[in-house]
Amino acid sequence: MAVHCNFTSTDLSSLTLTNRPHFTYKTSSLSSKPLSTHKLNRSLVRSIATDSNGGDGGTSPEVAGKKKRLSEQSAWEATDAEGNDYLYRLGKESENMNIAVGARAGVIDDLFVGDFLGKDSDIVFDYRQKVTRSFEYLQGDYYIAPAFMDKVVVHLVKNYLAHLLNTNVPLILGVWGGKGQGKTFQTELIFQAMGILPVIMSAGELESERAGEPGRLIRDRYRTASQVVQNQGKMSCLMINDIDAGLGRFGNTQMTVNNQIVVGTLMNLSDNPTRVSIGQDWRESDITHRIPIIVTGNDFSTLYAPLVRDGRMDKFYWQPTMDDIINIVNRMYEKDGLSKKDVESIVTTFPNQALDFYGALRSRTYDSAILKWVNDIGGPETVGSKLLRRKRDENLPVFVPPKQTVESLLESGYSLIKEQQLIMESKLSKEYMKNMDD
Repeated sequence: MAVHCNFTSTDLSSLTLTNRPHFTYKTSSLSSKPLSTHKLNRSLVRSIATDSNGGDGGTSPEVAGKKKRLSEQSAWEATDAEGNDYLYRLGKESENMNIAVGARAGVIDDLFVGDFLGKDSDIVFDYRQKVTRSFEYLQGDYYIAPAFMDKVVVHLVKNYLAHLLNTNVPLILGVWGGKGQGKTFQTELIFQAMGILPVIMSAGELESERAGEPGRLIRDRYRTASQVVQNQGKMSCLMINDIDAGLGRFGNTQMTVNNQIVVGTLMNLSDNPTRVSIGQDWRESDITHRIPIIVTGNDFSTLYAPLVRDGRMDKFYWQPTMDDIINIVNRMYEKDGLSKKDVESIVTTFPNQALDFYGALRSRTYDSAILKWVNDIGGPETVGSKLLRRKRDENLPVFVPPKQTVESLLESGYSLIKEQQLIMESKLSKEYMKNMDD
């Protein structure tokens, strides 16, 4: 029995099927049965859908070329300039598609971007946008040493003009010197004065329980600083504080795989500052801005020698002069009513001390005033309840800061000197380990 169906040459893809469509067919002349009407199921309809040329039941090339998209605004079927799947290419190029190009309002189907957590509910993406450091807390008039500022400014500007200069420009500036000399603080003051948005890391981030994670983090932070330059139009840099504490070799300390990877990463950044990979596929247009790097430390002789060579790192030894110390300390105590002559007498009384020592003097003078305030609220037994569990309408006693005088500051200074001497002289570890060599 031959089946004869009346189909036109129109595109069958636009045919709307009901649950039980009716088709009329007639038997051939060889059959003696009368004409009748039967209901055909969907599978039969699909099986007999042929083209006008008598194809084998498949979709014609014209129909395949006009395949209907899910939506004109959908990215699921989008292709790039080379005709490849757009989302698949993004997934290969990005470390995490949800962070880089994930469910963002207006980027990928808004149907999947809910209102419960907000249109942009990716907290990691928000963190990456705020990874830069701002310096709103630096309120007041601070002193920046001229030699320090000249060195940092020259390093930053040279790197931003490196493509115009006919010379080799080291990517890293290593600021090193004695402990507590204000290396980090002076650098932050310069960033604030120049309007720079730095990305700051510490030595504690240079080690991880997973191999390769710190090196990847450095490259990621470097690219984040590059995005600040590209998206916000502001200068940025990568700063790593106390790098010798994370990478230095002291005595018989063990060198880990992450130490080697971090050193190799910094060396590679110095050699190729505009091509930085975090694991994604390379693109010809994936050019990173050259971002200057500033590292601080106390002893760079503990670092890997090829890292600190002149072609990669420009070194700057910071030892403030007596004039620098007096000017910095004078700005510190200026709001307390001390004259510059008073500050000079304090500095000359305690020579050969780091800058943080003179800041600790002021902090030590608050001890007696805080102890008096604790007694006013009821003693040490009630501190927790008064500070954390007091009633909403209950006010704490007003704290009166102590008046800073030369005598009180000198008294605090002698107390700090005594503690320093006790630490150096009373080496109790020798009492605990009698057999320890000197």
